[in-house]
Amino acid sequence: MTSPAAGPAPTVDDEALARCADEPIAVPGAVQPHGVLLAVREPDLAVVVASGNAADLFGGPVAGRGLDELLDPADAGRLRAGLAGDLAELNPLRVRVRAAGGEVDLVVHRADGLLVTEWEPVRGAEEAGIAWHRRLPTVLQRLAASATLDELSAVLARDVRALTGFDRVMVYRFDPEWNGEVIAEDRRADLEPFLGLWFPAGDIPAQARALYETNWMRLIPDAGYRPVPLEPATVGRRPLDLSGAMLRSVSPVHLEYLANMGVRASMSISLVDRGKLWGLIACHHYAGPHRPSYTDRTAAEFLGRTASLLLPTKVVAGDQGGVVEVAQRQAELAAVVGRTPRGLAAALTDGEVTALGLVPAAGVAVRLGGQLHLAGTTPPAERVGPLVRDLLAAGVRATDAVSRVLPAAADLAATASGVLVAEVAGGRGDYLAWFRPETLREITWGGNPYTSKTAQTDAGPRLSPRRSFDAWSETVRERSQPWLDHEVAAARSLAALLTETAANRATEDNRLATALQRTLLLEQLPEVPGVDLAARYLPSADDVVGGDWYDLVPLPGGRVSVVLGDVAGHGLAAAAITAQLRHALRAHLLRAAGPAAALDGLNEVIGALLPGELATAVVAELDPATGEVVIANAGHLPVLHATAGATEYLHEGRGPALGLLDAAGYREIRLTLAGDDRLLLVSDGLVERGRGGLSAGLDDLRAAVAGGPVTPQALADAVLAALDPPRTDDVTLLALART
Repeated sequence: MTSPAAGPAPTVDDEALARCADEPIAVPGAVQPHGVLLAVREPDLAVVVASGNAADLFGGPVAGRGLDELLDPADAGRLRAGLAGDLAELNPLRVRVRAAGGEVDLVVHRADGLLVTEWEPVRGAEEAGIAWHRRLPTVLQRLAASATLDELSAVLARDVRALTGFDRVMVYRFDPEWNGEVIAEDRRADLEPFLGLWFPAGDIPAQARALYETNWMRLIPDAGYRPVPLEPATVGRRPLDLSGAMLRSVSPVHLEYLANMGVRASMSISLVDRGKLWGLIACHHYAGPHRPSYTDRTAAEFLGRTASLLLPTKVVAGDQGGVVEVAQRQAELAAVVGRTPRGLAAALTDGEVTALGLVPAAGVAVRLGGQLHLAGTTPPAERVGPLVRDLLAAGVRATDAVSRVLPAAADLAATASGVLVAEVAGGRGDYLAWFRPETLREITWGGNPYTSKTAQTDAGPRLSPRRSFDAWSETVRERSQPWLDHEVAAARSLAALLTETAANRATEDNRLATALQRTLLLEQLPEVPGVDLAARYLPSADDVVGGDWYDLVPLPGGRVSVVLGDVAGHGLAAAAITAQLRHALRAHLLRAAGPAAALDGLNEVIGALLPGELATAVVAELDPATGEVVIANAGHLPVLHATAGATEYLHEGRGPALGLLDAAGYREIRLTLAGDDRLLLVSDGLVERGRGGLSAGLDDLRAAVAGGPVTPQALADAVLAALDPPRTDDVTLLALART
């Protein structure tokens, strides 16, 4: 059959799933019958909780009795001495129980404030014998010498089976969705092979996997056992925590699962890669109950722990060719970034060495500086941004099944079943994204995972394992080749390099822009007879250069134009535009018949030579002899006119910003400066406020001017002191009066 990307996910009743998730497998309140559990207080070692079969081992009730009474004095002394140290070094303590007469392996750990002791009779356990243990160094050498993951897994399966005597031993690896694949197997010759079969994630629920990460070994000597309850059932108000107990009773669902497989005994050993459950060594026995000795089980667990330490190197070894190639591409792309820091997007998509070649992929999207560039086979440009944003919002940066995360993106399977995203920091939503198409894949399951898995009980529906484990195949769609760890790491490394490069470039741009902007600001205002002018400029505290500029342009006949402008944007680009507009406006002011005509001419320059750019400017042309002022305003803040009797903003004639309309048709207003009249031209950095907004800032400015000094120099300083602008933007202030 054919299956979509959701793939191996059988439909299960929600209530049954909830019951499974809530099943108290860590506190089952019972143990398996091949041993006895006693939980005792310290330091008197009096029994607080006992399994129901304790009397059989100890010859009578044990509640309230101390372990000193149940053990031979020498054994009790060894136990007390061991409790003062590391319990792992004490386990197992081989003792004799007075009533039983035979040897018992005593294993201890602490839980819920009690010392949990587990007593497992030596008699009845199968042992590999001393000869095998003498070969342990050779076995370890075989594990270490394995060149690939396949070799390591094969050695592990073969030697664990030789040690423990199970009919079948499998090495089982989890995929990212916790489905498991049998990648190695050693079995009795007459058994049907499981090698290559897959088993769905539901076979090992999440809470069971969590236990496997902390408790590496789990043994079920007889899957047909009857649980032995603990007495009393609770310690205080809750059952005793058995998550660290080797005798812990297992879920009835799991026992049913084993019975359906025909398994009479099982054992599992965790394989953990850098703290995360990677897989299992799964051991099955069919001929009857089977209990390897504690010593043999410890040796098998040691092999599993050793293999776990080797996993990272073996997994990488299998991908070594790809790792080397990706590393070479990383180095080549780093050189490209170093050579072209100002044209990165084009270089990474159109150059000889591109981001597409960094990892195996069909297409790549490079979004830098807010601009999207595509290379190779990708989703449509208009779908790329939303796809990446939705994946990041879902917390997914690498997936081989996009439709599982975003069902609405299932139609992109041909180009983007797999997506790898690496964010480029900087606050502009930049990123790199690689795309892989779907790869049809046939998976063979151990039984049909889609069959019903619920059973009705008096307590409600519960999970019920499938009864058939015959090989069952399906073709999985809407999945790509998975992203490997070194590929994800390489993508993130390139994004980090671009982030660093962008930050360095921004710092350099700001330095250049600052230098350029300083050339646009007059270090010293020229003296104009009859005019008193003060200018104040405060750069942004964040050192992000804005587009403010001001100018004083002497005109024929003794007139003078005072200019204040602001280009949209920040940084080097804004400073460069500012320089062009300043010089263009100067030329128009010298030739045009007044400020409005000059602004009309500047607007035409922007439309013809700088399309898409926006700026504001205000020009006040003063005749010092008469006091006549002509003002034209292109989208800038209104000029503030202060007289002896009033302080008012000149809103009349204010036109649109430069670059907004092809033909703005700016108008002029006229007034006459008399006596102590003053004009104030300001940029928005002076009056913008947080919660109060621009209106509150303009009111504060008017109040400061109305009660402020008369001379422009003193007035400019008083206004800055009164308004104390936040310096999140450039602040420019021009004060003008007649002398």
